[in-house]
Amino acid sequence: MGVMKQIFTILAISTILSSSAQERWTMEQCMSYAATHASSVVQARWDVASAIATGKQALGDFFPSISAQVGSQFSWGRNIDPETNTYNDVTTFNNGYGIYASLTLFDGGQTLNRYRQARNERKRYINAVEMTRDDSAIAAMMAYADAFYYQHSVRIAEDKLNQSEGMLTLIKTQEELGIKGAPDLAQAEATVANDRYLLVHQRNLYEQSMLKLKSCMNLPVEKPLAIDTSFSASPSLSPGESVEQIYSTAISTNPKALNAKMQVISTRYAYDVTKGQLMPSLSINAGISTSYFKNLSASYSPHSFGDQFRNNMGEYISATLSIPLYDGLNRISSKMKAKYTYEKAKENLSEEIRRLHDEISSAVLDREGYAIEIVSLKAKVEADAEAYRLNSRKYEEGLMSLIDLQLSANTYFSSRVELLQKQMLYLLKDKLVEYYKGNKIWM
Repeated sequence: MGVMKQIFTILAISTILSSSAQERWTMEQCMSYAATHASSVVQARWDVASAIATGKQALGDFFPSISAQVGSQFSWGRNIDPETNTYNDVTTFNNGYGIYASLTLFDGGQTLNRYRQARNERKRYINAVEMTRDDSAIAAMMAYADAFYYQHSVRIAEDKLNQSEGMLTLIKTQEELGIKGAPDLAQAEATVANDRYLLVHQRNLYEQSMLKLKSCMNLPVEKPLAIDTSFSASPSLSPGESVEQIYSTAISTNPKALNAKMQVISTRYAYDVTKGQLMPSLSINAGISTSYFKNLSASYSPHSFGDQFRNNMGEYISATLSIPLYDGLNRISSKMKAKYTYEKAKENLSEEIRRLHDEISSAVLDREGYAIEIVSLKAKVEADAEAYRLNSRKYEEGLMSLIDLQLSANTYFSSRVELLQKQMLYLLKDKLVEYYKGNKIWM
């Protein structure tokens, strides 16, 4: 029995240690997971595969098209005798073979521009994968920041509840000794009830934020997820860093800006294709064919299959010049629509570049503002903590009312929450600035 008891004890300790040693995800790990497993990223990769197939199709248009044809025909009743070209009433069998090839020599640059467009689209879709990965990672970063904020808000709410419960215990003792009256006891009980509600509310917000984080990561809901609780936000700004310097880098590295540029190139090629449709096209054609014929109603034997196959063989080569004259204005309308799409893409590029500059300016200014606020808030939290400590002593000595003490406590805990909020906002803006500078913001 003693040995079994030791075994069960060891198993219990191992279980506790394994559960307590559960891996905690950092912000960078959550972002990396989202950038790999998000549904939008998987779909973007399939778009790349489709673009590669389109590129191969466009490349194949440069090569001649070759086809082979085999046909057989039974005829009975009134028909034409191919040997005498007269009508008869017999049953015949006709078998034909042919190989044909066609090559476009000039089509106004349509084939070339389609290939250029397909090649550019492949690059654009590859860039779109990176753009989607960035968007998924940033969404996970925002969700992680919310979860981290609410997690620490729960701890602050627990601290406040512990403080109010300790004060309630003290007042109950003082009320029994006749030092405090019923109003103080009622006020303390109301404070405890309110703090308990705030704790429950913060826990609900934390659970919702964790669900949102799993959704952004495309992580199954049933899979456990614990985030890293360690945190250090020490603002450090580069003195020589400016918005224009970051912008000059982002305009050539940011996936959204690159996507808008490549969209302009693609629409330009599409516009060139429609212009080529208004020009003449020149192609050459060549073929070789032969046939075999047998009169099933005749008493004589036809030439052998090999003789007819060689004797009936014919070749041809031709050139075709096609000049578009009128097709109901379809080509002209397509050209106009393609031009409008091209102009729209250029305008979208200008708007994307302007928006990128505004986002960088906002991120840099916000980061600098939060850094300054964090320094002030840290000093405020220390001052509020000291004021609350001194006010608690005054209350114990009967020199302060309970309501004033609770106001001091609320000020202290509110300062802690506000400092936490500004630290998280600073961290987010700092990572966004690094992202605009072209640096990797996740593992």
